[in-house]
Amino acid sequence: MKALSGLALIALSLTLASCGKSDSGNSQPTGDPIAAVAAPAGTSWSTTFNTTPEGQFVMGNPNAKVKLVEYGSYTCSHCRDFSAEASEEIRQMVDTGKMSYEYRNYVRDPIDISTALLARCGGKDIYYPLSEQFFTNQNAMFEKAQALGDARYQALMSAPPAQRFGQLAAAVGLIDFAKQRGISEDQAKQCLADTAAAEKLAKGVEAANQQYKIEGTPTFILNGVMVENTAAWSALKPKLKQAGL
Repeated sequence: MKALSGLALIALSLTLASCGKSDSGNSQPTGDPIAAVAAPAGTSWSTTFNTTPEGQFVMGNPNAKVKLVEYGSYTCSHCRDFSAEASEEIRQMVDTGKMSYEYRNYVRDPIDISTALLARCGGKDIYYPLSEQFFTNQNAMFEKAQALGDARYQALMSAPPAQRFGQLAAAVGLIDFAKQRGISEDQAKQCLADTAAAEKLAKGVEAANQQYKIEGTPTFILNGVMVENTAAWSALKPKLKQAGL
């Protein structure tokens, strides 16, 4: 595994967005009601996952007319609240075959990177349920992180790149949390030591900023267009209805 080109890349990427602001001047896509599409026999669209050429995981009908992308952060309280409010209804919408849903990691800090590496560790089939569970664990994770103190945190961040995220994840309880949900300790440590994957996450933030000028999380892209003022499910849901759901 190659080493990071220094955490300067990651540090830069992690200072470009706040948690909770999602505004844009772009208009929203609208359309006529879309017909439902049945999933293949014996399956459901909300348990159908595909991997994009860029390595992202997509839930639902790959040919869905409505494509919803969320840029979110595991350390963002607004993203946590959105997950709690919206996840069940999003799965219901995905099950119609009209909409696909893609959660893209917009990492903002080293704990966020550690969580994202673990969420992706088990592959596409458990990425979404594991992501939801990491959000439910956010407060407990924050408590452990705050208990570290500045000196301990800086010591963890001074470790070699291949050890840094593994040590941090262990310190804030993320490895134990993942182990209880089907990720073995050896698998977790291997994923957390993957510096190429960490760098890819950071570069994904840079790419998102260049393409969409993201100012905060969660940010939503609907059929390729950033949706304004939709950090809450109550604001986004009408936009999806407007798009034809």
